[in-house]
Amino acid sequence: MDQETTSARAFEFDGNWREFAPIAFTNLLLSIVTLGVYTFWAKTRERRYLWSRTRFIDDRLEWTGTGLELFIGYLAAFFLFLLPLGLIQFAIQALAIRGQDGLAGLLFLVFYLGFLYLIGFAVYRAMRYRLSRTYWHGIRGGSDDQGFGYGFSHLWKTIVGSLALGLMVPWAMVNLWNERWNRMSFGPHEFESHASVTGSLMGRYLLSYLVPIVALIGIAFVFASFDRSAGSSPEDIQVAVIVGAVLGYIAFFVVLGLIALVFYAAYFREVVSNLSLGGLDFEFSARTKDWLALFIVNFLLVVGTLGIGALFLGYRNWAFFVRHMQAYGTLNLDDFTQSTTRAPRQGEGLLDAFDVGAF
Repeated sequence: MDQETTSARAFEFDGNWREFAPIAFTNLLLSIVTLGVYTFWAKTRERRYLWSRTRFIDDRLEWTGTGLELFIGYLAAFFLFLLPLGLIQFAIQALAIRGQDGLAGLLFLVFYLGFLYLIGFAVYRAMRYRLSRTYWHGIRGGSDDQGFGYGFSHLWKTIVGSLALGLMVPWAMVNLWNERWNRMSFGPHEFESHASVTGSLMGRYLLSYLVPIVALIGIAFVFASFDRSAGSSPEDIQVAVIVGAVLGYIAFFVVLGLIALVFYAAYFREVVSNLSLGGLDFEFSARTKDWLALFIVNFLLVVGTLGIGALFLGYRNWAFFVRHMQAYGTLNLDDFTQSTTRAPRQGEGLLDAFDVGAF
C-alpha cells in the first residue's frame, strides 16, 4: 500500500503535561529512594510515554527498551572505559607532582585522544540502540555497524575541525552527522544523508568570531572612559569597574549564546532537510525564534519552580522536535519488512556516563 505523507500529518505529538506529571514525580521519588539507581528505569518510563504519544503517518511509535538494559550499559561503560580513564588522569597528576612533565604530557595526550574517541563512540552507540528499540508498525531500526570506526572518525574530524582557529568546526559537524545517519537503517531501508556546509551556515558560524572583537573594543572604550573620569574618587571608579565587568560578562555570554543558537538552528535545518529514508524526505521547520522561545520557557520553568520544572524538560524538548519535524514523499508499507540488523543488548551506557546528547 502506497501512502503519501504531508507535513500536516506526517508527525504528530498529542501528549499532555498533566498526563506526564505523575510519571515525572513518581520517577523523581523512586530515584531519590533508590539513591539514583532507579534513574535508568525512570528514563524508560518517560520514553515509553513520549513514544506512545508520537504518531508517524498512521501509527504510533513504541519504545521497547528496558531499564535493566540501560543499567547494564552504564555499568559496562564505567568499568571498561570510565575507570581506566580515571586511572590515567590520576597517573597524570602523580607524574606531574614528581616532576616528570614529559611523561605526564604524553599521558595527557593519550587521555585527551581517548576521551574524544569515546565521545564519538558513545553518541553512535546510543543512536544505534535507540533506533533498535523504536518500533513503528512492529518494525524497528538499527545498524550492523558496531561504531568502532565512527569513534576514530569523530576523533580525527574533531581535531581537524579545531584547526585554523576552529573554522573547520561546521565541516566536522556536518560530516559526522552524515556519517552517523548513513550507517543507520529502519526496516529494510537505509538512511541517506547528504548535508553540506552552505554559505548561510558558514556565515552564521563566522558571527562567533565578531563577538570577542566587539567585546574587546567595548572593554577598551570602557577603560578609556574611566581615564577621562580621573577626577572621580577611587571608590567610585572601583564600583564602576566592578559593575561594568559583571554587566560585560553577562552580555558577552548572552550574545554568544544567541549567536550559537542562530548557527545551530540553521545547522539543524540543513542536516535534517538532507536526510531521507526510502521514498521519504525529512525537514525540520524550527527557526531561531522557535529555539529561543523553547530555551527561555525552559529557563523560566526551572527557575520559577526552584528546579522542580526540570522534570518536564525532556517532555518539552521531545514535543518541540516532533512538532517541528516534517516528512514528504511516498512510503510503500507493503515493502516495509522487519530490520535484519543486530540489536544491541545494552543501553547507551557511555552516553549516560558522559552526559552528551545524541539526537
